[in-house]
Amino acid sequence: MAAVSDQTTSICTHCDRAIPSANIDLHYAHCSRNLERCKICCDMVPKTLAEEHYLNTHAPVACSLCSETMERDILDIHRDENCPRRMVTCEFCEFPLPAIDLVEHQEVCGNRTELCHLCNKYVRLRERYNHEDSCNRIQENSSRPSRYVRPVERDEGPRRRPQNDFPRKRVFFTIAITGIAVILGSIFFQRKTDLSNLQ
Repeated sequence: MAAVSDQTTSICTHCDRAIPSANIDLHYAHCSRNLERCKICCDMVPKTLAEEHYLNTHAPVACSLCSETMERDILDIHRDENCPRRMVTCEFCEFPLPAIDLVEHQEVCGNRTELCHLCNKYVRLRERYNHEDSCNRIQENSSRPSRYVRPVERDEGPRRRPQNDFPRKRVFFTIAITGIAVILGSIFFQRKTDLSNLQ
């Protein structure tokens, strides 16, 4: 039967740990020679690794997107929520762009118009949801049309632009812009080549 020893403990004045009283002198000599308290987190770290501990745990770091320096523990929050260079999506066109450019982009993008399928009026994208709510209420509350519709229109339905009209215009516009970019690029490249040949 083993006897339970009633060892008393003492608190090390260097690391504040409870150490058996019989070993306190030996512990204190080793502890004060090899360990130091981190001034930031108060953890005891080996003296030889103190700088590495600081660099890996506490040193300010730069955001890879905007280069702003901050404490390591808030870097993830900054990158996800506060960084002006984080990628966000436009609520109108779902185009991804840096957060710093979002307000200016949405100012332009939200002013584009789309045809309301309920009242056949063109509505700004920024006003679309409010318009659809009010348009739905008007449709529910009135049994007659909200505007005068000629008998021919009533039979044929509202006139709409051909569905293929928009994509065709966009294709031509894209081709034109691409052509201009290629021409400007070739002129710039040719000038750069000529200048390098002269030197």
